[in-house]
Amino acid sequence: MSQYPDYSRRVELEYGTTDRTMFNFFNQVYAWMFAGLAVTGTVAFLVSQNTAMLKYLYTSGLYLPLVLVQLVFVWGIQRAALRVSTGIATALFLLYAAFLGMLISFIFIVYPVATLASTFVVTAGVFGGMSLYGFVTKRDLTAIGSFLIMGFWGIFLASIVNYFVASTAMGWAITYIGVFIFVGLTAYDTQKLKNIATQLEGNPQMLARMSIVGSLILYLDFINLFLFLLRIMGRRR
Repeated sequence: MSQYPDYSRRVELEYGTTDRTMFNFFNQVYAWMFAGLAVTGTVAFLVSQNTAMLKYLYTSGLYLPLVLVQLVFVWGIQRAALRVSTGIATALFLLYAAFLGMLISFIFIVYPVATLASTFVVTAGVFGGMSLYGFVTKRDLTAIGSFLIMGFWGIFLASIVNYFVASTAMGWAITYIGVFIFVGLTAYDTQKLKNIATQLEGNPQMLARMSIVGSLILYLDFINLFLFLLRIMGRRR
């Protein structure tokens, strides 16, 4: 007889598994991921309505340094989340989501709201499909993930170069490659989180902390995929 008879049917419908631990873990991951997206969208909109802040952010020369700072921020949160309480880790994640919202506030100036909404829906569909694939596939995505991570650093460095040279051709190449990379990373990261949850079963405290790390990872996959797709689908004002 199953140890968790009240959950087995529900979990099977949601994830194709009777593992309640996995069910709860991914529910937390996706819940906090969407909370982060909500914070980012709200802050981005509010900053876009503040002309003085926008002018300072994009004309003071601080924008590129802030982009580099947010990478350090991500690295620090992932390390801190495994040491501090779940509450503090959650607060750090949401603080980062707000910080990133400030950095991408330009999207509400450059693109119509209708374009932002339609791109968000497309991104959600692609992300959801690839995350589901990463969860259910029996194929080991480790080798593909390593290749995609190297590709990410490649386009990140190329983006910094293009920030100064402003090459349209390079910009579009980065965009299309970026979509490919983050579509793949969504599946890879989901599978990685599934494996972590399996290994940490029986350690609820660490699982709670890893749910925040997992939320951050999938949040970044979603945001980057959204921004690349936005450039492709967007109709500039």
